[in-house]
Formats: sequence, structure tokens, C-alpha cells
Amino acid sequence: MTQDTDNVYLDYAATTPVDPRVLEAMTPYFTEHFGNPNSLYAAGRQAYSALEEARERVAAAIGATHPNEIIFTGGGTESDNAAILGISARAKAGRRHVIVSAFEHHAILEPARLLGKRGFEVTYLKPSADGRIEPDALGSALRDDTALVSIMHANNEIGTVQPIAELSALAHERGALFHTDAAQSLGKTAFDVEDLGVDAASFSGHKIYAPKGVGVLYLRRHTSFEPLLTGGGQEFKKRSGTQNVPGAVGFARALEIMIEEFPTEVPRLTALRDRFVEGIIERIENTDLTADSPERLPNVVSLLVKGVEGESMLLQLDHLGFAVSTGSACSSGSLEPSHVLLAIGCPPEIAHGSLRISLGRFTREADVERFLEVFPPIVERLRSMSPVYEKMYGAGSG
Repeated sequence: MTQDTDNVYLDYAATTPVDPRVLEAMTPYFTEHFGNPNSLYAAGRQAYSALEEARERVAAAIGATHPNEIIFTGGGTESDNAAILGISARAKAGRRHVIVSAFEHHAILEPARLLGKRGFEVTYLKPSADGRIEPDALGSALRDDTALVSIMHANNEIGTVQPIAELSALAHERGALFHTDAAQSLGKTAFDVEDLGVDAASFSGHKIYAPKGVGVLYLRRHTSFEPLLTGGGQEFKKRSGTQNVPGAVGFARALEIMIEEFPTEVPRLTALRDRFVEGIIERIENTDLTADSPERLPNVVSLLVKGVEGESMLLQLDHLGFAVSTGSACSSGSLEPSHVLLAIGCPPEIAHGSLRISLGRFTREADVERFLEVFPPIVERLRSMSPVYEKMYGAGSG
């Protein structure tokens, strides 16, 4: 697959195209092998066999000890909701406290708020200015009645990676379970459920070149859990509904490709990311890298371009054929500043100038260089029309 020469896609953190190799693996299960995996006749058994093989492959890829720890879902949001609500619903008596980070995806924050309405006390743990959840901060927030801690492995907007192994160990010391949203980190940084010590983890197919509409919830064996969806009792009675066999096959194949290419792809993306940062900071003054932490994803560049609205930059770039994001795509319809940037202490007027560039499998060096040519004039033009920028930095500062 190659990128359209007239358009440059730079929003891989929002979604990825389906890799042709993934589509090839999925195609037979849309057509000749379309059976219901819960049926007993041959076509059903064939589909069931493909589903269970996919489950085994995903389990092996993330270090799960048993295939039945892998629950196929309809996507990352469902996996997150199921983890937060399902685990909390079976919390031990007297444990009515939940901790989540303040810069989680809304798929975590919204069910956490729902728990608050159901009598749980929810602590929203504030990250540091460089986008890190410090173990000391979690240690101070943990209580004897804490049931669950949920902290994302890598932030979807700023790309910072959290010390999950340390954090989960602290939670376990106080008898709490630990969940992580790993939708952004899977395949881009090392991920092993045993090494990280998590009890549950959420993944999304369309972040790893599999299709939209398929996800995975890793749920450690013997973890008490109440299903979000009930009915036919599929997925070991943890997620009812006829399984998406092509999606499961595609997820497994996509994850295997990510792991196979990890040794070469991660250094390549890191080099492209660093070239982006170097080129933009060098050419555009009053522009900062958000949360400049050494522990961050190899493919995400989050910028604060002062004195310019993120939406204006996005639309100008779109006109020239570049697809980027301002904040996270899931909340791009809102005029409110990104909750992620506010959580790390970014002033609202600066947060409005955020731009997220995320690279992927089909990004090439020429795409980076082309962006670096067209972006500075866009910023200069927008700043020249901005009374805010002139007031903040004075005429001629852009």
C-alpha cells in the first residue's frame, strides 16, 4: 500500500488503514467460511476453529497465560467500559473507591463518572507537567478500600508512556486490581501483561491496521467480572453476541505483523518523529513540544503553536492535503480545550493551539519534508491575522 501522492495522512493515532495483508487473512471469513462459530455443523466448526486460533495468537502476542483471558469485543471503547464497570461491579465488600488518571480517554472517564453516581468514590489522578503519572502520586491516592486503578499505558494525545509495572505493583500491594488502556501502545512499545502485572487491558483493532469494530479485553483468569453485554453467553459468558470472526482473525494477523516489524519499524518511526520535532521547533518560534518526556511513543508529535487556533491550522493543512489532528479525534467536535492538555497544566489559551501529528506504516520521509515546507507559512499567515498573538508576543514575532 502506498499513500496518495496528493494527500498525506498524518493521523495514525486516530485510526489506521487496514493493511492489505490483514484484509487478505480476513476475506475468506466474509465469504466461503462465513459460518456462525456457535453452530455445531461443519461451517460453524470451521468458523469456531478460526476464532479460537485467533484467540491463541493474540494471547501469545501479549504474554497472556491462557487463551480464555482474551475476550473479543466490538472495539476499544467497549473494552474500556467493560473493564471499568465489570470489574467494579464485582468489587470486594467495602471496596468502593476507584482511581483513574485525569487524562484518560473518555471511554474510561465516562464510566468512572457513572460509578460515581452509583456510590463509588472516584479519584482523578493528576499527571505531572511532562505527562507522567508518578508512582508516588498513585501511592498517596491508594486506600484500603480501593477496588480498581485504571491508568492508560500511552496517552492518545501527547504520546507519553507510563511506568505501568511500578504502578500496578503499588495497586496490588493495597489489594486493588489494575487495568490499563493500551489501545495506543500496542505494537509500538513493549507490551506483556505478565511483565506489566496488569489484571485487565484494553485494545482496539483500528489502531493496529485491523478494521474498525473489533477490540480485545484481556482479563486475567479468576478476576471477578460482571459482563457488560448479556445474552447467549459467548466469550466464556463475559461478552454475549455472535463473534466477529473476520475481525478476530484480522486483529490477530495485524498484531503479528506489528510484532514482526517492531525491530525495524519503531526506529524508523522514531527517526521520522524526531525529524518532525527538530524541523518545526527550528523553523517556527514560540512553538513547544507538549510534555517533552523521554518515555513517549515513537510515532506521536504533540505541539503547542502559540497564538494560533488548532482548528485553523488543521483546516489550512487539510486544504493542502494533510490530515492531522488537534487534540484527540474522538473529541474533535468540541470547542473546549483538550482535557489532556489541561490535566498537565497547560493554560486554556495555549491548549487551543494544539496540533497532533501521528505517523504510521505508510509515512515516508518525503511526507515529513513536504509538511515542513508548507506548515511554517501557514502559521505565519494565521499569526499575522491574530490579535492574540500580536498582544502576547508583539508585532513581528512570528
